[in-house]
Amino acid sequence: MTFNNFPSNDHELDSLVSQPNDITIESLRHLDGDILILGAGGKMGISLATLAQNTIDHLGNSTTVTCVSRFSDSTLVAHLETHGIQVIQRDLLEHGALDSLPDAENILYLPGMKFGSTGNPGRTWAMNVHLAGLVATRFRNSRIVALSSGNVYPFAKTESNGCTELDVPAPVGEYAITCLGRERMFQWAAEEYGTKCAIVRLNYATDLRYGVLVDIATRVRSGAPIDLGQSWFNTVWQGYANSVLFGLFQEIGDSPLMFNLTGPEKVSVVEAATQFGRIFGVEPNFVGTDSGEALLNDATQCFELFGKPSIGVQELIGMTAHWIQSDGRLLNKPTHFEATDGKF
Repeated sequence: MTFNNFPSNDHELDSLVSQPNDITIESLRHLDGDILILGAGGKMGISLATLAQNTIDHLGNSTTVTCVSRFSDSTLVAHLETHGIQVIQRDLLEHGALDSLPDAENILYLPGMKFGSTGNPGRTWAMNVHLAGLVATRFRNSRIVALSSGNVYPFAKTESNGCTELDVPAPVGEYAITCLGRERMFQWAAEEYGTKCAIVRLNYATDLRYGVLVDIATRVRSGAPIDLGQSWFNTVWQGYANSVLFGLFQEIGDSPLMFNLTGPEKVSVVEAATQFGRIFGVEPNFVGTDSGEALLNDATQCFELFGKPSIGVQELIGMTAHWIQSDGRLLNKPTHFEATDGKF
């Protein structure tokens, strides 16, 4: 991919992030049953659903993709329906909402609350823990790929490769604790009902409209301070993350699969900001000092199963800079990657 081919608008980006690839084609070729995506109105859901439908169209099979969310934005509904995806508009926390949903052999579980969680702890626990328990019970006979967060891990020493799936969770802050609670609900269902599930600890996806690289790039361009309290991070291309989530349906066994999902590179905040500064022609405004610890995940298990992303950090930096210079749309949902107190 050359610089001239970097996406500059939503249509180009949506096409790139939802393009069928070897992982999704192979997984969906062998997938039995329909796909139900819960919480599809968030950052990842639309591209996940479109990727699934594009792959199904490519294969020519009859799998049905259904998306469930409140969908406050009608344009998202129109986008999904245009692609032949079924849409159910529903608040999953409403009493009886899950009972009226169709059965499906394959569940992608995406609901969660991060932004504003510090100021609204009750809803955070309801969204991140209570709902997970309800879904785990309602769809106990399905295969479930549940999205979690790398925040369940403790901060790792920056000289290390980060936490692996064998490391004991030690969440920092109430949001991260509820993320672990969500995982425990699916683990409970596996023990109680034999539910087959994969729990995916994602640590940070880049879609050009949001992500750590977007956070850093926009701060560099505007001259806003860049806190070095956490001076290293992981990130992964959204298209690869989408593909892996579908690929995991073929990896689910009798025991819950704990799975780190991120990129192979450990990225320096200073180096990333400096590169953006060169592109934008400005000097980054660094504040604070390196704590020597950061939220870092080791996704070796992922790369052994699915290979490494075709788009790495250097290309993502170029894509992100081009997107911002092209006035590409931003979701304005910062990751708060620099937070060390777990407050979001």
